[in-house]
Amino acid sequence: QVQFVESGGGLVQAGGSLRLSCVASGTRYISGMGWYRQAPGKQRDLVAGITTGGNTNYAASVKGRFTISRDNAKNIAYLQMSGLKLEDTAVYYCNFLNPLDRNWGQGTQVTVSS
Repeated sequence: QVQFVESGGGLVQAGGSLRLSCVASGTRYISGMGWYRQAPGKQRDLVAGITTGGNTNYAASVKGRFTISRDNAKNIAYLQMSGLKLEDTAVYYCNFLNPLDRNWGQGTQVTVSS
């Protein structure tokens, strides 16, 4: 089974930057990948995606501030976040763009302070 391990989260001041990493086992990133987030009391939503061809898409709330990328050789996906806002506070997860419940990892916490 595919396993995803997210890292790179932490506490950051508003306006700051973080880079999240997602290491996958059991796959070579031949499928599209996405970063998702879930804030307290809210559903888990896709914030950034990257296709097998390298095309990217972003939720309107993060467009221009977040950049998704991937290194297929290393089985790693990244999310570079800048200009962080309080509302970006959430647990961030990676998964396929067509996710299956069994593939969700523990996520990494991002907390933005004022």
